Amino acid sequence: MTRMTVNGEAIHYKLDPATPLLWALRDASNLTGTKYGCDSRDCGACTVIIDGRAALSCGVAIRDLEGATITTIEGLSADRSHPVQRAWLAEQVTMCGYCEPGFIMAIAALLEANPSPSDEQIAALPNICRCGAYPRIRKAIARAVVAAVNSVPLPKQSFSSTSSAEEQQAP
Repeated sequence: MTRMTVNGEAIHYKLDPATPLLWALRDASNLTGTKYGCDSRDCGACTVIIDGRAALSCGVAIRDLEGATITTIEGLSADRSHPVQRAWLAEQVTMCGYCEPGFIMAIAALLEANPSPSDEQIAALPNICRCGAYPRIRKAIARAVVAAVNSVPLPKQSFSSTSSAEEQQAP
């Protein structure tokens, strides 16, 4: 049996030790914010933070996580006030929303490790957005970086029904 901390709570999974963390979180803990996307470690929809690092929960068995600390999208911020979540909303990144939790977790881990990541580090994020919201995602990362570096509150979100020229031209 595997014991770990998930979103600050001690958990003892009485599951097959080969169970992927993704399914332990979704089925045993009812933490459905972590998404099933591909089951081949290609899309990043299942990204969580394990011991401070972004990890694909579909590719790690719970037997390998004894004593680990896991943070899911539900545990990142109870009131959605994490700088990445606020920047995501301010930049209106959400399209279908399926990739959103995984991207937010990967970006949060990246910014925790390096508050001013390079363009190469940002481009190296393994997450995929099938809707093509990459220009908005990059804007959200830039906004979260500024907020983190300057420790300033993010401006209130605003909504518009039009896309930017950059988004209209993005592949």
